[in-house]
Amino acid sequence: MRKPGFWLALCALGLGFVVVILGAYTRLVHAGLGCPDWPGCYGFLSVPRSETGLEMAQLRFPDEPLEMFKAWVEMIHRYVAGVLGLMILGLAVYSLRQRKQPGYPVLLCFGLLLMVTAQAIFGMWTVTLKLWPQVVTGHLLGGFATLSLLTLLCLRLSGKFPALSGQRVARLRKLAWVVLAIVITQITLGGWTSTNYAAVACVDFPTCHGEWWPETDFATGFNVMQEIGPNYLGGQMDGPARTAIHMTHRIGALVTLFAVLLLAGQLLSLGLVRLAGLLALALAVQVALGITNVLAHLPLAVAVAHNAFGAVLLLVMVTVVYRLRSDRHSRVFSRSADGLGLASH
Repeated sequence: MRKPGFWLALCALGLGFVVVILGAYTRLVHAGLGCPDWPGCYGFLSVPRSETGLEMAQLRFPDEPLEMFKAWVEMIHRYVAGVLGLMILGLAVYSLRQRKQPGYPVLLCFGLLLMVTAQAIFGMWTVTLKLWPQVVTGHLLGGFATLSLLTLLCLRLSGKFPALSGQRVARLRKLAWVVLAIVITQITLGGWTSTNYAAVACVDFPTCHGEWWPETDFATGFNVMQEIGPNYLGGQMDGPARTAIHMTHRIGALVTLFAVLLLAGQLLSLGLVRLAGLLALALAVQVALGITNVLAHLPLAVAVAHNAFGAVLLLVMVTVVYRLRSDRHSRVFSRSADGLGLASH
């Protein structure tokens, strides 16, 4: 039975997806520092447009000339993310009113509120630390985590998809968790590739620079202790380091391809035809977009779509794991939550 708050959660999920796409677009058009301060823009709540406002912006940030397009891209991203934050706050407050209803996911709603708060902090650090790759990658992963939690919330509030049981399901459940971990790892590699501007480190496929294994520098490419201070817009790494990141992402894509196809085949044999088909479709589109990014030298529309379908693949995997959850574990967790007055089945 559908629980109260489902439609609000679904709207938040849709808006969350828009925020992730806007974040990718902002990063890809190099607008991450379109406003050099946070949460405003050149000291204003919005992008300054009047002659007086432009003069004040120049005085406040003489070394950061205002580019109107990039500033608006950055601020629109912030505005939409702010609306999403308010919606998640509303879900958390509403969940308190529903806390006595058996199975209502109060803890999940507040987990979402904590996540979106952390995202705001990472958004601030993205600007103040001048696109430090560690923070930008963490911000990207936080966006995907927020989407995943919103998907889980929608699934729980929908009242559909009962837990499955049986030995085959138990074995498949373990495989699904492994594949989910692989997909998350690949998304992390994708984020690291993007934030270090390594997406076009190789411009041919399946080789790279005409070689199967070109010159690489993994020590520099995966140095997660890069210093704070430089402006990382455009990246600071040399060619071999970026090639190492790119090649690792390609290898990760190959591992992900086989793992997801294996899981889709197992889902098909279990009779979950639609879920298997959706998983295979999301994977096929994502792989095609990744190859197109290389061969077409990272066209903006394709690059944004690649980010979007990375999110789609993750959300399908979250749905798979939820669908294969253990009925016994669900009942135990529900009883424990009921005892606390915070049921979260």
